[in-house]
Amino acid sequence: MKKTNVIVVIGAGSIGQAIARRVGAGNHILLADLSPVNSDAAAKVLSDAGFKVSTAIVDVSSRSSVHALVEAATAIGGVTGLIHAAGVSPSQAPPSIIFKVDLYGTALVLEEFGNVIESGGSGVVIASQSGHRLPSLTPEQDKALAATPTEELLSHPFLQSDAVDSSLFAYQLSKRGNSLRVKAEAVRWGKRGARINTISPGIIITPLANDELNGPRGESYRRMLEISPAGRAGTPDEVGVVGALLMGRDGAFITGSDFLMDGGVTSAYWYGELAPK
Repeated sequence: MKKTNVIVVIGAGSIGQAIARRVGAGNHILLADLSPVNSDAAAKVLSDAGFKVSTAIVDVSSRSSVHALVEAATAIGGVTGLIHAAGVSPSQAPPSIIFKVDLYGTALVLEEFGNVIESGGSGVVIASQSGHRLPSLTPEQDKALAATPTEELLSHPFLQSDAVDSSLFAYQLSKRGNSLRVKAEAVRWGKRGARINTISPGIIITPLANDELNGPRGESYRRMLEISPAGRAGTPDEVGVVGALLMGRDGAFITGSDFLMDGGVTSAYWYGELAPK
């Protein structure tokens, strides 16, 4: 009997689905989300398109929940792919929740799935252009975000409430942490013959992005798009193309890397009209 290969998608939104559509054919897609409504809706779309799909509920901020997802995936077959696209935005949560979900949750997912990923397997973590907006951190802070044991990660002084003054700053630190964490985890995943990378999208038109565009920072986000070299927002399908490259045979020499795809917004932020005065 042919072995079942499992692609785990955490976060059943537009970006996770777009990547899954490009790498999921012939595999079993396990769609996991905190909301069963979201995962069920995404599963129907993919099932109607011919993919083999099942669903699970997961809270990425809970070790027991993530571990249960690992067990559910390995009960189906060998985990050959991970697409981690879950998270909360600055308009959706306070700093403490952003750190718990976006920073700790990502470290937890990488740790747990790094324990079971199959040889030849690969994964992508969806980070954000926001991680590229911060000035350089200290070498000690970089190392802390990259390599601190998961359960100790949120204890660092520079992540405490007296040092983080906004949800946006917490989000930026979390997303910088995601790319650094993947860089470190690539070493451990490589010992299993697997690869892991991050994609840092800019404004991609999804429900979450629409929340941001219509939230308290909406005007500044719209200005970003107008001034950026590309002059527009991106689409989930464009992220899906990069995700498929990183997870597929053509990306076999790429691991521990972060791919910024933001239409040039970060370039404009550092060197163009968006640059801080």
